[in-house]
Amino acid sequence: MRVLLVGINYAPDLIGVAKYNTELCESLAAEGHEVKVITAPPYYPAWKIPPEFKSSYFRARDINGVRVRRTPIYVPEHPSGSKRLVHHASFALTSAAPVLFEALSWRPDVMIAVAPSLMSAAVVSFVARRVGAKSWLHVQDFEVDAAFDLGLLRNPSLRKWMLRAEAAILKSFDHVSTISQAMVERLRIKGLGLDKTTEVRNWIDTKAICPGSRTTKYRQELNLSEGDIVALYSGTMSNKQGLELVIEAAIALEKSHPHIHFILAGEGPHKPRLEQLAAGYCNIHFLGLQPNDSFNQLMATADFHLIPQKAEAADLVLPSKLGAIFASARPVIAMAEEGTGLAAEVTGAGFVIPPGDSSALELAICQLSETPALCEQYGEEGRRRALDRWDRRTIVHRWSEAMAGQGSATGQKNVGLKDATSDIGLPVEDAVRLP
Repeated sequence: MRVLLVGINYAPDLIGVAKYNTELCESLAAEGHEVKVITAPPYYPAWKIPPEFKSSYFRARDINGVRVRRTPIYVPEHPSGSKRLVHHASFALTSAAPVLFEALSWRPDVMIAVAPSLMSAAVVSFVARRVGAKSWLHVQDFEVDAAFDLGLLRNPSLRKWMLRAEAAILKSFDHVSTISQAMVERLRIKGLGLDKTTEVRNWIDTKAICPGSRTTKYRQELNLSEGDIVALYSGTMSNKQGLELVIEAAIALEKSHPHIHFILAGEGPHKPRLEQLAAGYCNIHFLGLQPNDSFNQLMATADFHLIPQKAEAADLVLPSKLGAIFASARPVIAMAEEGTGLAAEVTGAGFVIPPGDSSALELAICQLSETPALCEQYGEEGRRRALDRWDRRTIVHRWSEAMAGQGSATGQKNVGLKDATSDIGLPVEDAVRLP
């Protein structure tokens, strides 16, 4: 099968959508499929293109069995809402010609677009119809909803126009998948039928991320003792995470619980502001992005993990870091409203607390720090869920089968797709909140 993937993020970016685009394509190639990618140069989460990638636009090269072609893109140094629109529009414009060229000359069986960026996805469905390829949209993030719900864009008329455009793009694809059951429900609210939507969650390599000793190089580098408790956030530091709440909790607990330390590892546009808020507090530590060969040690450093989240971001995205947290056999404290997909995922493997409530976060941190037996219980349950629901090999293989169904005869495609992906999903359960 010939697969052409169009997505704004790809390796060597280390986190976010790039990781899953890359691992999907390389896994498909390893299964014997021919795979090509049209993408932008790396820029995320630093929002800066490395100098060595600025002179290789439109050139294709083979990376781990995948043919990768990069196109120019506008990358704002300080990404505001309007600048992000231009950013995505620039990729849609520069990727259009390569998409058309590959579609006409190579004739892929399946053309996959990954959102973000939804703007470039419109080109993919248009071209796929004209060359006889099946079109597949995979939604990692509801970028229109997020932009307005989080206040990055505010114009009501613009929102109405963008939602109309989003609906038209979604309906133009043969099939649309997304990463959680709650996000599938959102697709249906946006007008897509049951036969057109699928949950294909993000994954984790459960062999690479596994339970490990708390005594790691990170504790040594930060001069933490065996008795110190570590609450860890690892990932992007942007507007929707609500990481200010972690800083607030750390400041509130500094004097009363000096043995509890907070580590924030990653990069993003809000990191400088967070570092300013935390200046002068010895219980707050910042790390940069960590290489893959050290990531398991980083996860093991934690006694428990944190997933802060603004209420406005509920079910716009299921944090992909949750799979790695579960795989590391550590509990998690997640901010989520009752009934959301995130709450359903975490219940039984950690605490679920209301979004935006720093006092509830403080209480949950104190309770987990004082009950190691509960941490162990939650950690064991998380590891079991990682193996059952988040394993990379299982999910990618099912996705490969699903796409093969899309590329087969029209009369068979829906049956093959449903059979291949029906057991990937997870029913939304009632969340049990921290008392």
